[in-house]
Amino acid sequence: MSIQVVGGGLAGCEAAWQIARRGVPVDLYEMKPRQKTPAQHLDTMAELVCSNSLRSDRLSNAVGLLKAEMRMLDSLIMRAADENAVPAGGALAVDRVGFSAAVDKAIREHPLITVHEEEVTEIPPTGTVIIASGPLTSDALSEAIGRMEGLETLHFYDAAAPIVTAESLDMDKVFCMSRYDRGADYLNCPMNREEYMAFVHALQTAETVPVRGFEESAVFEGCMPIESMAKRGDMAVAFGPLKPVGLRDPRTGREPFAVVQLRRDNFSGTLYNLVGFQTRLTYPEQRRVFGMIPGLENAEFARLGVMHRNTFLSSPGFLDDTYRVIREPRLAFAGQITGVEGYVESAASGLLCGLCAAYREMGKEPPHFSGRTAIGAMARYVSTPNKRFQPMNCAFGLIDPLETRPGEKRIRNKQQRYEKISERALLELDLVLGQMEQETLS
Repeated sequence: MSIQVVGGGLAGCEAAWQIARRGVPVDLYEMKPRQKTPAQHLDTMAELVCSNSLRSDRLSNAVGLLKAEMRMLDSLIMRAADENAVPAGGALAVDRVGFSAAVDKAIREHPLITVHEEEVTEIPPTGTVIIASGPLTSDALSEAIGRMEGLETLHFYDAAAPIVTAESLDMDKVFCMSRYDRGADYLNCPMNREEYMAFVHALQTAETVPVRGFEESAVFEGCMPIESMAKRGDMAVAFGPLKPVGLRDPRTGREPFAVVQLRRDNFSGTLYNLVGFQTRLTYPEQRRVFGMIPGLENAEFARLGVMHRNTFLSSPGFLDDTYRVIREPRLAFAGQITGVEGYVESAASGLLCGLCAAYREMGKEPPHFSGRTAIGAMARYVSTPNKRFQPMNCAFGLIDPLETRPGEKRIRNKQQRYEKISERALLELDLVLGQMEQETLS
């Protein structure tokens, strides 16, 4: 019997891939291209709605470790990301159209995956089901999920940054550089104090799209709109996405007062997104206020910022550490709807959820990923009781700390300590993979 996966986002596609590569058939339900949410633009699956960055690729960063673990586990999402990477310093950013097309092609061409282009409005009543409908879950399915016993469904709003065309930028005012001389993969728009203060005051007073039914506090900190941040104080943005640290304007030899960074959004470098500029400003206000940024006075917007609803579950006590519903084990959830935050974390939850579901469908005990690994630590976070549960990015604080022998000193250097944690995680994952291989052979 096939496993049903609802949702063709990063988590759903990763789950379907992990199931199918173990010989178990999959029925994948995705309402695109027939239906789209307001934040979606592409017809293909695994669309990156907000940023095109999958963040740091370094093992001294927790999400870098998570990506390394996923590569070891033959992640489709990581394979497509690596094949469609665009320059981004120490980060992994992708051509979002090419990335989505690559995932879509791999899923549709797999002989054990059947794609159904239709909306699912109710939880399938029988069989093994993985719901990976994402933070943009349709109203009908959200209502069906909300009726599940013992579940509290929570909502918050998320915002996507605008994208501008490279040819419309004034390159006499913009310079190329990554922070701390890590290449020249970003475009930087420097501001002096006067320009910065005028820009911030414009942000603070600009007209925004109303957030109906939700309070300002419901906006998740990790995707806070730039104008909401500006209202926290004149210097809040300068210490946030506009911080100039590690950037020196080659024309002046000095660090600017503030810097707006633009990151390449496609492989050809014709599109750039404004880093950290998630927004709910009205469209006319976006053109006016963002046009105050040096170099963007005549910018052409390929996409303006948009705000959309995100949905996540109160997962602790509802899901176990393989993302199964405790009261109804045939059901599981994956992706940002579980409370993991971020593209990579979402895909990683789909990987673990799909892998474990496939093992159980084959009558085998699924492998265990401990809290010493990033992928296991994220699953533990969403399943551990927590009265103040909020969406969470992967962080070293979630992973088991390094063990120290009696009399052994703790590694004080944070970077070295994180690298040691990553080294331990990959060694443990290698042992798990060895056990999985032995079980397959037997």
